[in-house]
Amino acid sequence: MTISKTILFFGFFVIILSFITYLFEISGLQIFKLPGDIYIKNKNWTFYMPITSMILISFVLTLLYKLGIGNLMK
Repeated sequence: MTISKTILFFGFFVIILSFITYLFEISGLQIFKLPGDIYIKNKNWTFYMPITSMILISFVLTLLYKLGIGNLMK
């Protein structure tokens, strides 16, 4: 696969992911505030580390790759 097709594929993937995130946001569902995510808010600063969200995203991307998305990249 050429570099232009790879960039095009990732561009479409980002657009689709952004659209899905937008749909979740306007429906009131919170995607990236799962139990297990660390959120500390203090007077002067806020710390947020989405550990559970990162694990979930990693699992989904690995599953997609194993199911055939990886074959499109070859």
